Amino acid sequence: MDKLKSVLSGQDNEEDRNGISEVIDASSLSWGTRLKGFIACFVIGVLCSILGVCLLWVPRKGTILFAVFYTLGNLASLGSTVFLMGPVKQCKRMFEPTRLIATIVMLLCLGLTLCAAFWWKNKGLALIFCLCQFLAMTWYSLSFIPFARDAAKKCFSTCLS
Repeated sequence: MDKLKSVLSGQDNEEDRNGISEVIDASSLSWGTRLKGFIACFVIGVLCSILGVCLLWVPRKGTILFAVFYTLGNLASLGSTVFLMGPVKQCKRMFEPTRLIATIVMLLCLGLTLCAAFWWKNKGLALIFCLCQFLAMTWYSLSFIPFARDAAKKCFSTCLS
């Protein structure tokens, strides 16, 4: 269990630990509380995304509601990992070279989805940006699982050939 804690919290090496991180660990949330926060935030994110999809068919305002709830759901799901790693480590890991493109595309699509729904009032564009959000978030999430991206590439290349 300790190894799982260290991997999920991003503390793979004991060499990276210094006096400051030990003080922060001692004064922060317990592992059980962090896990509960992660689960709660992730479930809220999934429920918001599902609610957004359900609201898509509401007359007149459906696309705006969908874009808002789907985007909030993705932000909550992304924010859930802050409970496991902490905000600083989460930001550092988001912008590592292996995740940089997926992170930029994901954040850009989050903003463009809301722009398409609120300012441009273009339903089709909002749906395309939501699809891009989903794909970028999936690619970003796969980067945390060893060899998952390679497996996904191989699966798609097999399916397409």
